[in-house]
Amino acid sequence: MSQTSRAFLLGPLLKKVSRSFYLTLAVLPTGMRDPVGLAYLLARAADTIADTSMLPPARRLEWLLSLREQVNGQPDDAALRTMAAEIASQQTDSSEKVLLESLGPAVAILAQLDETDRAAVRGIVTTLSRGMEFDLVTFPDETSGQILALPDDAALDHYTYMVAGCVGEFWTTMSVVHQPRALKRDADEMTALGIRFGKALQLTNVLRDGAKDLRIGRCYFPADRLSRAQISPADLLGENASDLARPVMLDLVRVAMAHYRAAFDYTFGISPTAMRLRLACIWPIVIGLMTLRLLVANKDWLTPGHVSKVRRPDVYKTIAWSIPRSLSNRLLRRWFDRLIGEIENALQEAAVVRR
Repeated sequence: MSQTSRAFLLGPLLKKVSRSFYLTLAVLPTGMRDPVGLAYLLARAADTIADTSMLPPARRLEWLLSLREQVNGQPDDAALRTMAAEIASQQTDSSEKVLLESLGPAVAILAQLDETDRAAVRGIVTTLSRGMEFDLVTFPDETSGQILALPDDAALDHYTYMVAGCVGEFWTTMSVVHQPRALKRDADEMTALGIRFGKALQLTNVLRDGAKDLRIGRCYFPADRLSRAQISPADLLGENASDLARPVMLDLVRVAMAHYRAAFDYTFGISPTAMRLRLACIWPIVIGLMTLRLLVANKDWLTPGHVSKVRRPDVYKTIAWSIPRSLSNRLLRRWFDRLIGEIENALQEAAVVRR
């Protein structure tokens, strides 16, 4: 494969399909960018396959498993071309269409990575694709009109590991390989913290995207929590769903906050001199906490069109403020504590209102 193709895939195309996450990818230390960028591209392609609702779930699963096989073995160019022809034609996003049509060259980049990076990329794409497989085999077809909830907290915890916690694991592996002097904690300890870091971000996504997920039949709010609140999954589609399920949301915000505290420890486990690596952690933490704060204040959090989303100007402010604070544990701790304190105050106010 030509370096031009590799440069395009890991440059302009990656920037288009990764959107806001590209800020994090771009700030990574040089040695980490290609394996992390390639992992993102392959996982994004897998996610696009899994989300192509114009195809039946069984067909999507077939192609998802085929891509996983290509990533972990010898690429089959004919199979990849067939896959691209069938799925790319269903895409409305031109960048995702190009990504699917570029799967052959993307998978070929794996052979150019060194053995450790190649194994890590294969591992993370495999685990993430298992999370997508879980969605396809667990929940009903998006067009069925049915809705199913995960059974309990253990199922939700396992799901958040498969689709995000494993990313913290992968991230730590990449840091150990490419920036070993940057880590101030034992690799196993950082891995455990990194997994919880990923879970924090995914639990935030679950809460933020609840209205959208429910309307395609997927309820990630545990059924046992809903049952204790005398709520059925179908109730979450009603006009008063936001108020009805608010106690469940607030409890899950508390679970997420506990994971964010582990994410703080992960960030402080990185030397302040490794600014790029620290910034790549600080940005998702701060934006995630700001999202939780918006969620707690959002009375219509389960109403379509009322998504709790951090505004772009606030994202840019976060980036600007993070650079000097990344160099000081004291300033960074103060920032994190302020954000957590704002959420805790909002939770206390919500508890008073409910009485």
